[in-house]
Amino acid sequence: MSRPRILSGMRPTGPLHLGNFLGALDNWVRLQDEYECFFIIVDWHALTTDYADPGPIRENVFEVACDWLAAGLDPARSALFVQSEVKEHAELHLLLSMVTPVPWLERVPTYKEQRQQLSEKDLSTYGFLGYPLLQTADIIIYKADAVPVGEDQAPHVELTREIVRRFNHLYGRPVFPEPKTLLTASPRIPGTDGRKMSKSYGNTIGLREEPEQVVQKLRAMKTDPARVRRTDPGDPDKCPVWDLHQIYSDEATRKWASEGCRSAGIGCLDCKQPVIDKIVEEINGMRRRAQEYEDNPELVRGIVAEGADKAREVARQTLDEVRRTMHLRPD
Repeated sequence: MSRPRILSGMRPTGPLHLGNFLGALDNWVRLQDEYECFFIIVDWHALTTDYADPGPIRENVFEVACDWLAAGLDPARSALFVQSEVKEHAELHLLLSMVTPVPWLERVPTYKEQRQQLSEKDLSTYGFLGYPLLQTADIIIYKADAVPVGEDQAPHVELTREIVRRFNHLYGRPVFPEPKTLLTASPRIPGTDGRKMSKSYGNTIGLREEPEQVVQKLRAMKTDPARVRRTDPGDPDKCPVWDLHQIYSDEATRKWASEGCRSAGIGCLDCKQPVIDKIVEEINGMRRRAQEYEDNPELVRGIVAEGADKAREVARQTLDEVRRTMHLRPD
C-alpha cells in the first residue's frame, strides 16, 4: 500500500538556525519513515517580502539544500526541490486566485502580524496578500494528505481546506483531498533574548555558526530576571535556558539545574554550561556534514534537480486534471 503523502517547506531568506532544526527539520527526518515526503525550498515565497532585494535568494537556496541534507533528509526517501523549478505551482496559484475571495486572504493572522513586524518594507502587494494562496497551491498540487506545521501555521492549512472545499463544490468533483494539519510536537525554542527564536528578532543561533560565537551568545543569554546577583534564588520556569534544558539535558542534569537554580547553589553560567556543550556538539556535527555537501555542489544540484523531476511529474498530472475540471481542456 502507498504511504500517505506530506508536503512542507522553508523560505530561503538567510542561514537556518537552531529553531528551524528543532522546530521542523528534526521532525521531517523522522516523518520520512512514515510518509511519502515532498520538501520544498520556496523561493517564490521569499520574494513576497524580499522582492526589492532578491540577490541573496539564489545563494540561500543552495545553503538551505546543504543544511537539509546535513540534517538527515534523504533524497532516496523524499523529494527535495526548489519551488520555482516546478512552474505548475504558479499556474495552479493563478487558477485558484479566480475562485478565492479576497477577505479569506485578508483574515489570515500572519498577514497583519508580518505587516507590523516588517513595517520597514512595503508589503502592500498582491504577492504578499496572496502568499497563503500560493502556499495552498504548493500543498494541493501534490494532493498532500497532511501538512506538518507548528501552531502558528495551522490557520494556513485551514485556509487550504476551505479553498479545497470551495473548488470541489464549484466544479462538482472531488479533485483535491482536504489536507490534515499535522501539528509538530516541537518544544519551545527560545532565542538569546528569551523571545521565540526568529531571524526577525535577531536572536538566533545559526546552524553553522562558529563554536566561539555560539558559546558567546549562549553565555550572554537572558535568564530569570529575578536572579540579579549570584546569591539570588531563581525560578527555572521563568528562565529561557530551562527550555533548552528540556530539549538537551537528561533527567539527572535537569534535576541538578532546577535544584541549583532554586537554591542559588549554582550560578546562571554554571547552569548554562551543559546546554552550551550539547548545542556546540550538535552544531559542530551540522557544520561538518554541511561542509561536505558545500564542497560537492554538483551532487547537491543533482539531488535537487532529481527531486524537481519527481515533483513535476506529480504536479503535471494534478494540473491536467484541474484544467479538464475547469473546462480548459477537453474532458
